Amino acid sequence: MLIVKKFGGSSVADRECIFRVAERCIEDYKKGNDIVVVLSAMGDTTDELIEKAKNITPEPSRREMDMLLTTGEQISVSLMAMAMDSLGVPAISLNAFQIRMHCTSAYGNARLKRVEAERIRHELDSRKIVIVTGFQGVNKYEDYATLGRGGSDTTAVAIAAALHADACEIYTDVNGVYTADPRVVPNARKLDAISYDEMLELASLGARVLHNRSVEMAKKYGVQLVVRSSLNREEGTVVKEVVKLEKMLISGVASDKNTSRVSVIGVDDKPGVAFKIFNTLAKKGINVDIILQSVGREGTKDISFTIAQDDLNKTLKILEENKEALTIQNIGHEDSVAKISIVGAGMMSNPGVAAKMFESMFNANVNIKMISTSEVRITVLIDENDVDRAMRAVHDGFGLGD
Repeated sequence: MLIVKKFGGSSVADRECIFRVAERCIEDYKKGNDIVVVLSAMGDTTDELIEKAKNITPEPSRREMDMLLTTGEQISVSLMAMAMDSLGVPAISLNAFQIRMHCTSAYGNARLKRVEAERIRHELDSRKIVIVTGFQGVNKYEDYATLGRGGSDTTAVAIAAALHADACEIYTDVNGVYTADPRVVPNARKLDAISYDEMLELASLGARVLHNRSVEMAKKYGVQLVVRSSLNREEGTVVKEVVKLEKMLISGVASDKNTSRVSVIGVDDKPGVAFKIFNTLAKKGINVDIILQSVGREGTKDISFTIAQDDLNKTLKILEENKEALTIQNIGHEDSVAKISIVGAGMMSNPGVAAKMFESMFNANVNIKMISTSEVRITVLIDENDVDRAMRAVHDGFGLGD
C-alpha cells in the first residue's frame, strides 16, 4: 500500500512529538508499505515568524512573507528525516521546489495546480520514507507561495491524488470529526463517517479539523480521507462520497468568529448596483458570504454582507475609494459578530429544520442578525459573545450529543 500521512504543527511541536510521529510512520513502513509524510511547521512557528515580520514592518509584502513562512515547514521535514535516520530507517525531506508542486501566484492564498510525482516515486522506489513540506507550492515566477492556514491538508490530498495513494490519513490533536467543537460542547459526539459535501461545508464554516480546499480536492479526485488523532490509536472519522449515518438530520454545528459585517447604505435602487459592488470586491480578492438587501425606499436600498475579519480594513478602503461610482451614501461595519451554522445532508428532505434551529436560539435568548441557507446548511449571524451558548443550545436542540 501507498499511504500519505499528514501531521499538523502540534503533532511535531518538540523532540518528543517528532520521535512519536517518526515511530508511528516507521510501524507502517516496516509492514511493507510505501510512506509519504506531509508536515506543518512545528508548534507555533508560523505565528512566531509572522510576529518577526511585523517587528520589521507592519505591512510586509506578501511575497516576502511567503519566502519567510515556508522556512517553518522546511525545519519540520528536515528534523523528521534526521529522526527517522537515527532510528535506522532511510528517509529524505523534500520541499515544494524539489518536487515541483505548481501553484497559482496568489501569495498567501495560492491554489495548487499540478504536482509532479516523479521525484517522490523515485525515492519511494529506493525504499525511503519521503517527508514533504506542507502548506506551499511554487508559482510561475519560481517563487514560493503558501496555500493559506491549514494548507498542509491540501498538500497531502494533492500528493495522494497524484500518486493514486491507497490511503490519505490526516492526523491532528482531536480524535476525528465531531458534531461540534468538543472544547465548547462537552457532549459532542465523534462521527464514524461524513460525506465530502457535509465536511466541505463544516470546514468552510469554521470547523478547523480540515482545510476546506483539501476536502474540495478530495471530492474532485475521489481521495478517501481519514481524520484521526496523533496522540492515540483510536479509529478516526472517514470522509468519503456517500455516508449512511444513523438517519441523522444534522451532522454538525460549526462556528466562525473571524467574521465582520459591512453595510453599504443608501445605494441606488436600480438594476446592476449590487453586481457592481460585489464585482468590485471580487476583483480585489474579497470573499463575501451572507448577503441581506433591504426593501427599496425613496429610490435607495441598503445592503449588508459578511466577510472575514482579516479582510475588513481592505474592504472598507475599497468601498471608500469607489463610494461615488457605487452610489454609496454611507458605509458601516460591525466586527463583534460571529457565524453559527448547522450542516447536514438530511435537511434537504426534512421541513422544519430552520424552525428547530431558530427555536433553539430563542430558548437560549440569542438574537439573530442575518440568515443564509443552502441545500445542506443554515448559517446565522449573531453577537460574538453569544457563540458558545448558541452552539450548545443548537447542538442539544437537535439531539446530537452522546
